[in-house]
Amino acid sequence: MGQISDVLRGGSNFRTYWCEGCEEPHSVTVGPGGWGFDGNETTPTFTPSVLVTSGHYSPGWKGPGCWCNYNADLIAKGEKPSGFECSRCHTYVTGGIVDFLSDCTHALAGQKRPLPSLPPHLRD
Repeated sequence: MGQISDVLRGGSNFRTYWCEGCEEPHSVTVGPGGWGFDGNETTPTFTPSVLVTSGHYSPGWKGPGCWCNYNADLIAKGEKPSGFECSRCHTYVTGGIVDFLSDCTHALAGQKRPLPSLPPHLRD
């Protein structure tokens, strides 16, 4: 895996970009069986939408525990939270613009932003 452009890392069948809402990388499989990709490495379009979930937002979650409960228990004991959280990030990436849909659980829900440059730790 290597840096392809200012905004993408990738290999033959995947692309990784930085999500400002989640403050972490998101990766999509491209090509047969994966997301559609227009081939533009600087202002990409991925189809359909990209959905990244964790904890109780994950499809098939059966509970009862999740990161919410786990972190609440740690805090109740006077300990630091784990750093993991239950979250949902649902976006369209079109022409290098990230459309954060209203069902995102982070602060960028409902906003559109240009795909940001990769942070230093993801650059080659």
